Amino acid sequence: MERGSYLSALLFLLLATVSFEVEAQTCKMSGTVRGRKPPPNKCNKKNYSDCCVEGKMYPVYKCSPPLSSHTKAWLTLNGFEKSEDGGSPSECDNKYHDDNTSVVALSTGWFNHQSRCLKHIRINGNGKSVVAMVVDECDSTVGCDNEHDYQPPCPNNIVDASKAVWKALGVPEDDWGGLDITWTDA
Repeated sequence: MERGSYLSALLFLLLATVSFEVEAQTCKMSGTVRGRKPPPNKCNKKNYSDCCVEGKMYPVYKCSPPLSSHTKAWLTLNGFEKSEDGGSPSECDNKYHDDNTSVVALSTGWFNHQSRCLKHIRINGNGKSVVAMVVDECDSTVGCDNEHDYQPPCPNNIVDASKAVWKALGVPEDDWGGLDITWTDA
């Protein structure tokens, strides 16, 4: 084989390997859920929650973006107390949690079949940092049903946090609802 052909073949193999690794690290949509109109007074709109729109297709994910030392995510607000928008007791301990406790729910892929249950993560945002305990899943695989308060499936990059987390990050209450953050296991 000529040196030029050898180098071309080696370059092709290297690019194919890099492309495969990048592909393996992405998190692609795994399907959709069709929105159903919630029965009267069945969609919990607390903490800026959305209700499903009848007929709208919502993406679902079985995965989340790859973890790193500073995983990028979108921080949302969730109530973990009884009758809050979190709905039922937390999946990890079957309990409700006070709004003044730093707890979070993670998107399905990061929740990883409860492997992070009751473990702590460090959240960095708004120039501050806070440690919170993982107590629940923000389900990225289903939604628009009674079990999920007729809310859409969670995106795959969500850290759904209690009010205590937002306060610890020093975010003014008028700005609660969504914030670019990074997080890592603590």
